[in-house]
Amino acid sequence: MIKCVILDDELLAISYLKLLCEQIEGVEVIKAFNDPKVFLKEIGNIDCNVCILDIEMPGMNGLQVAELISDTKKIIFTTAYKEYAAEAFDLNVADYVRKPIKKERLIQAFEKAKELVQHTPKKDFIEWNTNIGKTVIFTDQIAYIKTSEIDSRDKDIILKDGSNLVLKNLNFKSLLEMLPAKNFAQINKKEIIALSAVKVFSVNEIITTISIEHDGFLKLQIGETYRKVLSDLLSR
Repeated sequence: MIKCVILDDELLAISYLKLLCEQIEGVEVIKAFNDPKVFLKEIGNIDCNVCILDIEMPGMNGLQVAELISDTKKIIFTTAYKEYAAEAFDLNVADYVRKPIKKERLIQAFEKAKELVQHTPKKDFIEWNTNIGKTVIFTDQIAYIKTSEIDSRDKDIILKDGSNLVLKNLNFKSLLEMLPAKNFAQINKKEIIALSAVKVFSVNEIITTISIEHDGFLKLQIGETYRKVLSDLLSR
């Protein structure tokens, strides 16, 4: 699934792009912006993998925006001007689409973006807003993740040294996409475990390496839906 965000200073252009995207299978528009500065302020907290950027915008153009986000998002440029093409492709973008945009041409652009998304290797760290601000967390340091009891939109992380962090406003599906699949498994609707933190497991229960004061080691229940995947991962 392509999850895209649109940035264009013209509201009519945004409406037209959203209309085209809604007609393309496998594409979902998460949000649209008409101000580059607001876009940059919020994009780090939005679950998306592709950004459609207009180039000609007042104050800050799409090329400048792309330089700031191209490490984490795939870019499709849209513009009425052809003279930006060389500079755009220097940024290693997915595609450069001339206005007026046609549905068939946009489909081609999304296909290119999809290829790049699918072949991007998972990083050994995740970067997200936490209770201590924007934070880089190395995945090999994560032992356990659970849904916060205070706010279900947040996720509590226990690191291998016993310290805790809270990931703000992040769902499990998006989180699992960030984590290396071979090293982590969701075990029920509210919990994810690092395979390296599993000490013993049975059909219904995991005993982890995470110690609990006065109560030995943390024990977790395995949901029926997740048993086979977990068993396959742990049996490798």
